[in-house]
Amino acid sequence: MRHWVAIGVLAAAALLAPAPAALAADVAPAVKLAQGRLAGTSEAGIERFFDIPFAAAPVGPLRWRAPQAAPRWTGVRGASNLGPACPQTVRPALVAGGVADRQSEDCLQLNIWRPKGARKLPVMVWIHGGAHVIGSGTFPAFDGTAFARQGVILVTINYRLGSLGYFAHPSLSKGAPRGEAIANYGLMDQLAALRWVRKNIAAFGGDPHQVTLFGESAGAIGVTTILALPEAKGLFARAIVQSGVGLLDPRPLAEQEALGAALALRAGARIDASPAELRALPAAALVAAGDVRTAGAMTGPILDGKLIREAPWRTLSRAEPVDVPLLVGANSNEASVILAMGVPPAAALDYLGPDPAAGRAAYGAGLADDELARQILGDAWFVAPARWLAARTARGAPSYLYHFGYVAAARRDRAKGAAHGSEIPYLFGTLDYFAALAGPVDEEDRRFGEGVSACWIAFAKTGVPRCALVPDWPRYSEADDRLAHFAPRSSVVDGFRKPQLDHLLKVHFGSGQPGP
Repeated sequence: MRHWVAIGVLAAAALLAPAPAALAADVAPAVKLAQGRLAGTSEAGIERFFDIPFAAAPVGPLRWRAPQAAPRWTGVRGASNLGPACPQTVRPALVAGGVADRQSEDCLQLNIWRPKGARKLPVMVWIHGGAHVIGSGTFPAFDGTAFARQGVILVTINYRLGSLGYFAHPSLSKGAPRGEAIANYGLMDQLAALRWVRKNIAAFGGDPHQVTLFGESAGAIGVTTILALPEAKGLFARAIVQSGVGLLDPRPLAEQEALGAALALRAGARIDASPAELRALPAAALVAAGDVRTAGAMTGPILDGKLIREAPWRTLSRAEPVDVPLLVGANSNEASVILAMGVPPAAALDYLGPDPAAGRAAYGAGLADDELARQILGDAWFVAPARWLAARTARGAPSYLYHFGYVAAARRDRAKGAAHGSEIPYLFGTLDYFAALAGPVDEEDRRFGEGVSACWIAFAKTGVPRCALVPDWPRYSEADDRLAHFAPRSSVVDGFRKPQLDHLLKVHFGSGQPGP
């Protein structure tokens, strides 16, 4: 909503002998693409290829243009080092999953992890979150090693962020090439990366017909938006939406152009700046002017009329342009991010609609105001929309609904629930990285992480999340309203938070208009 020896003859013989198996495993793996040859790295049976450009650098005259053809190179391009993050405000690692200490507008690259000997393996493409303004596929939280060990190829991508990724301005609109989409450059990058994967992943041992697109928060909103785009048909076979359905009407282009003109002024442009003058502005000035804490900053998809022609929820409410198996859910303390964004707890009551007494009754008597607000905010922004999307998309290919409530054992006695994004280290097997930032994890946490990650892997391999943690996880149906509840004791639950979610969905969908 709106919102990782000897002497002489013996020495000569040793030099001519084959390398020992232990050393052979570390020989740089090579891949040949139409763009050129790549040399990656190998360690413990996992091969990595980093900083692969999937589109031309969006700099100079290509800033605020649809992504252009990926560059070619001669010789062998080293792919052993991660590339830079896209320009953004630097945030703490615990917030973003890493620190964007290296940034460049030349950031449209992706990273690949595969098991050695990969052959026609399922592929998972991760779109990172970060409110459309921070984050990177290069961050340690999204290391794909654990996924590759489970027999899939993991791809992480960068996409343009903030005022470089979602930006409209009258002069840019007027000067755009005929027929070319505008404004939603970050979303266009996500589509370009998917097209690159479709074309090239077979060279890495992946199956281009078995691609699962998944993302969290802003990345999940990207997935939901892409699900509503006919242009995305055939680019992926399954989708996972984690804490970010995005049930909002994007701002129309004219409104965004006005915001963009004001942003450009803050960045140092003239009121009637030409496209060339706008493209000459320093990236740092644009990032600062577009900070989400600035009044009138622009974030997220824009109703440009070319790529996004209507709110994705409206499209999905009528039809399923990309009808693929879907896994969707949210966490038990999503209010953690809403409150951090500055939404006051008192605003929660507005989500109960014209009959707040009925809403309070749905949540049960005796809840303190702050706890009531926490639950309402999380449900209204994330949990109820997840159920709505599962129901709407269940008409065609199956949908699977989950609720993530697992908290690390060491923090369980003081946490209010699973915070926004807290499922990520369990899925990616990056608990050690987060432990260094947030506190210790134990063997129970590690076992749970292996279990829940296996559910995601099963879905990517088969389209059904059949796994030991919840072996009876059913496809979603409004009739029985069953979901997988991930907790210290995971299980399938009927009618999860039904009174609360029914009330919110009735309020916000009763007239056909969703969301706060």
